[in-house]
Amino acid sequence: MSKIIWLILVMLLALVGCQSQAGGPANPARLEEVAARGAEVMPFDLERTTHIFKKRDNGGLQQVISDDGDAAQIELIRGHLIEETERFSQGDFHDPQMIHGENMAGVHQLMSGYQQITLEYSDLENGGQILYTTADAEMVTALHAWFDAQVSDHGGHAQDGRP
Repeated sequence: MSKIIWLILVMLLALVGCQSQAGGPANPARLEEVAARGAEVMPFDLERTTHIFKKRDNGGLQQVISDDGDAAQIELIRGHLIEETERFSQGDFHDPQMIHGENMAGVHQLMSGYQQITLEYSDLENGGQILYTTADAEMVTALHAWFDAQVSDHGGHAQDGRP
């Protein structure tokens, strides 16, 4: 097989592997796969939560809300987001990679440029949130791509934060 054909095949496989991150919901098999991996990483019940990813000009806001207001779920959400804020602040994006895969959109840029991003956790009435802010345009782009990938991969459990 010629090098050009081999290169084209590799590129096509890469595109197929990233299709769930391009926008719109992932296919049902991908949604099931992500939910199963998410259950291993996230201590709360994905079926009882909504994840909201609001893009902002200077970063974004990630929220996880308990759909039924269960106090135990809310504490699990908060604990998880506090831990993730600490990890992400150190460039550790292992958990999202475990759930979404090594080639998740934006994650490699976030890992290498994490020092350009300020993260701030806060409680919400029925959950918690992480605010990501940066003056670096490349990090804003990476955050937005990362948010899009999460919305796609979490299907009905996620929203892009638009009204």
